[in-house]
Amino acid sequence: MRRVLAERLGAPAAALRQVFANRDLRRLELAWASSLAGGWSFGVAIAVFAYEAGGPAAAGIVTVLRSVLAAFASPWTALLADRFARERVMVAADGLRALALAAAVILVALDASAPFVYALAAVVSVAGTALRAAKAALVPNLAREPAELTAMNVVSGTTESVAVFLGPAVGGLLLALAGIEVTFAVTAGAFLLSALLVARIHGPGRPERSGDGRTHFLGEALGGFRLIAREPGVRTIALLTAAQALVYGALTVLIVVISFRLVDLGSAGVGLLYSALGIGGLLGSLVTFGLIARGRLATDFALANALWGVPIALIAVWPNAAVALVLLGAVGAANTVADVAGTTLLQRSADNELLARVFGALETLIVGSIGVGALLEPALVAGLGTRGALLVTGALLPVLVALLWRRLAAMEAAAEAPSRSVALLRGCPIFAPLSEATLEGLAESLVPRALAADAEVIRLGEPGDRFYLVEAGELEAHDGTRVTALGPGDWFGEIALLRNVPRTATVRAVTASALLALERDDFLRAVTENPRSLEAADTVIGTRLGSLTGGARSV
Repeated sequence: MRRVLAERLGAPAAALRQVFANRDLRRLELAWASSLAGGWSFGVAIAVFAYEAGGPAAAGIVTVLRSVLAAFASPWTALLADRFARERVMVAADGLRALALAAAVILVALDASAPFVYALAAVVSVAGTALRAAKAALVPNLAREPAELTAMNVVSGTTESVAVFLGPAVGGLLLALAGIEVTFAVTAGAFLLSALLVARIHGPGRPERSGDGRTHFLGEALGGFRLIAREPGVRTIALLTAAQALVYGALTVLIVVISFRLVDLGSAGVGLLYSALGIGGLLGSLVTFGLIARGRLATDFALANALWGVPIALIAVWPNAAVALVLLGAVGAANTVADVAGTTLLQRSADNELLARVFGALETLIVGSIGVGALLEPALVAGLGTRGALLVTGALLPVLVALLWRRLAAMEAAAEAPSRSVALLRGCPIFAPLSEATLEGLAESLVPRALAADAEVIRLGEPGDRFYLVEAGELEAHDGTRVTALGPGDWFGEIALLRNVPRTATVRAVTASALLALERDDFLRAVTENPRSLEAADTVIGTRLGSLTGGARSV
């Protein structure tokens, strides 16, 4: 039992250690924490400023305005992260937010008109959408393997849950002790710190773009929506995420109704019930560590969405304050698991060229769905009563998961084959430095080739057009003087491609064998565009060419 537990905890722990050992991921996460804390602190500060300037109506209008602008801006700002280096987009976004808040400090100090400050608050909100999309799209290019990608999303989810608590608390404390100007200034400092940390990240640079580059700006901005509509797997993730947001919007209304009508907690109970969601989210972060070891993201995503709805329906069955707190805590935990699994699935499923725009489109769907849920729920409560509304709202996600279960199971099965191919690629020193996103893209380009015993793969002196990985079977390489055995996990063909010389050996199958072939252009693009990979390739080739026994793999 102890050994099994150690094995299950060992993989997540190792992946988390890799996240913090990865210098770029560590800097990105620290920047994300600083930016999130600043964002939540700013949300409290601008709401208080608006309330003092124009009362409750002004505070409400500013909050709605920031949300609506963010929803409409997301697809457009996300395009920037697919056109330019994502780390630079993050630096620019948080730098712009810092400048906007510095200007707000000056305006408040000069007692300027409130609408000018509101305009700067809108800039902060819109720039934040670019930051979120760029960060989500950058992570797969910095992670080196699937477990590290999942672990990074677990850490980010935990950071976000903590920021939800600490950000507003720090903002409120600063407001009480030092006032609006100091709070704005400290928040600007948090954004600036984030920008400085991201500036030190050595990212992959500008994402590769296909086509002739003459696509209309509007068409490019809508690319994320088109990919969601076109790709069944991405569409399934987006549909469930939007449905989850719809239920969350409904829950913002239901929590008030539950507190006043069902469990008699009154106005104080509203905050208590929301706190249960937050605490559950933090506890859910512990659960997400298991996702790293399981490696079954589609299943976990489905189950988390189902568990999002079931506790809401159960509140109608057991209308008790303590039970409601526990059940809403379960909703918060399910929310964290669904967010981590859904984000990781999207990062691994969507085309890297469009990844930021996919997250931008999803952000728009989420914000819109929250609004629709909040608008529809009062009518549902009026028509069906509190318990009826809870049952119907809670049933939505489990029913949707049941309807989409086959598609989710297919996604799980489809992920297994690329995972094996990625493992083979990662086992080759030439590809080991490449990011997980690049490796998965290469895995999709691999062409299976079956060989009968005695069949030749390549011949000495022929031009080289492919790189080969041995998936199964036994082969022999003859260079004219030596014969070297090749087996599963070995590779050959790199010298002819990288040095532009004829094949230096003949390779034939000793037994029935299975190979994975990578076309010349795909191989060269992946290796030559990554300095560390090219350096590794040069090292391997130099070693093999200078070795008396290493000719087998250098053909």
